[in-house]
Amino acid sequence: MCRNIKTLFNFEPPATDEEVRAASLQFVRKLSGFTFPSKANERAFERAVEKTYRVAREMIDALVTTAAPRDRDVEIAKAKQRAAERFGR
Repeated sequence: MCRNIKTLFNFEPPATDEEVRAASLQFVRKLSGFTFPSKANERAFERAVEKTYRVAREMIDALVTTAAPRDRDVEIAKAKQRAAERFGR
């Protein structure tokens, strides 16, 4: 799956609409193979991003868990550490 799409559920503070929309855009880009669609495909592309956003937002809002929310700063630090180990400092 696309590495740019990050987990958005169970964070404090919760995922913003902008984060969900960005993940939706990345997902549609991955499926379509387009970073920027042609004029002929632009409308279908934007419609797909919007529909994906709505479904993703609805799902994230409906999910429940008993786990404690994850801290964004801690998760960012972990990701940086993994990148440093993988790619060097």
